[in-house]
Amino acid sequence: MKTWSYLPHTEEDRAEMLQTVGLSSIDELFSDIPVAVRLGRALDLPQGVSEWSLMRELQALANRNTHVEEAISFLGAGAYHHHIPSVVDAIIGRSEFYTAYTPYQPEISQGVLQAIFEYQSLVASLLGMDVANASLYDGATALGEAAMMACSHTRRNRVLVARTVHPEHRQVLGTYARGQSVDVVQIAMEDGMVDLEALETMLGSDVAAVMVQYPNFFGGIEDIRRIADMAHAHGALLVVSAYPIALGLLESPGALGADIAVAEGQSLGNALNFGGPYLGVMAVRSDLTRKLPGRIAGQTKDREGRRGFVLTLQAREQHIRREKASSNICSNQALNALAASVYLANMGPQGLHEVAYQCLAKAHYAQERFAAAGYKRVFQSSYFNEFVLDLGDNAHEKYTELSRDGIFFGYPLGKAYEELSSHVLLAVTETTSKEQIDYVAARLEALA
Repeated sequence: MKTWSYLPHTEEDRAEMLQTVGLSSIDELFSDIPVAVRLGRALDLPQGVSEWSLMRELQALANRNTHVEEAISFLGAGAYHHHIPSVVDAIIGRSEFYTAYTPYQPEISQGVLQAIFEYQSLVASLLGMDVANASLYDGATALGEAAMMACSHTRRNRVLVARTVHPEHRQVLGTYARGQSVDVVQIAMEDGMVDLEALETMLGSDVAAVMVQYPNFFGGIEDIRRIADMAHAHGALLVVSAYPIALGLLESPGALGADIAVAEGQSLGNALNFGGPYLGVMAVRSDLTRKLPGRIAGQTKDREGRRGFVLTLQAREQHIRREKASSNICSNQALNALAASVYLANMGPQGLHEVAYQCLAKAHYAQERFAAAGYKRVFQSSYFNEFVLDLGDNAHEKYTELSRDGIFFGYPLGKAYEELSSHVLLAVTETTSKEQIDYVAARLEALA
């Protein structure tokens, strides 16, 4: 059997390796695999091409995509186009970070461990919480982990999640819950916000957590403090999934009574990247620290009194008894977390406030211009940088027409919310210009 490999082994290398393990051929190496399940022929692959030809073909395929830098984009819904300062890529592209492996040996991983510790400190401050972990896989899995942690802490198995939480995040939460026999119940919404009367009737001694989004999926700013009081009155924890950029203006989840705060960290210095990799942000109040999933980097001193960093309080089954583990999360998004750290350190409180203010101001300007073009905002609650419009009759045709003009006019809501079949969720960030908004408003007016 002819073998091909991307590894630089010569026929002599292969012969020597086979001789070492006492075999005479590659076929003999795979003799334990039954003949009936083998392919029995060579792979049907096209002829090889030169590197230059391959790059040209790949470029042609890439050119079929429309990048957000080439279009006018109002897409958001959990993945946002923000400006990324050049210092972010300059730092995360350094080889000691870009190629770093798991920091199991602190004596040779001090730089990575310090970067994680700094990230945790920044996240805890941003979310207004006491302790943060080293990050999780993404915002959706962070929400699932938060629910399981709440159930473990309260010894209850019922979770209430607002229907105004990102629908895909709720799906991931459901996957987590099924494996742990946790009952997930959705809280109804009223005018794009949590229905507080419905929530009150659902709370009871079996509820482990109330889970809300801030701002919520439709951009609305929920009454977090009131929801926290309602949850705590029944012994439940409050889990808040926050949009980090909005915290440049809005009060932090911790200050409003959250017990666990999570977030999708993509907006903090990470590009859209066609959907990933992203990072899950998580922070808790101090009494929940030992339930916190994933890694935690701690600061300590060596025997000579020098500052040092270690992994500490491991809560997963690799380090402690399986029945005591609160999670099986085995890693963290260290490079993405580092990008978030560099972004936050570079922007500082004033810079983050300015970005948040621009998002807010431009979103409200866009909403007013689109209203003047004949398209009213659906929900009347206060909002940050996202809002819902009803495109009315022939909504799909209007959306398609705008797409042909290179306009990504938001996220169609029909698949996730049947009652909003003609509606779109629009996001505006600091990267959206006044000229773009005015142009799209004119196109909407023509379509109306």
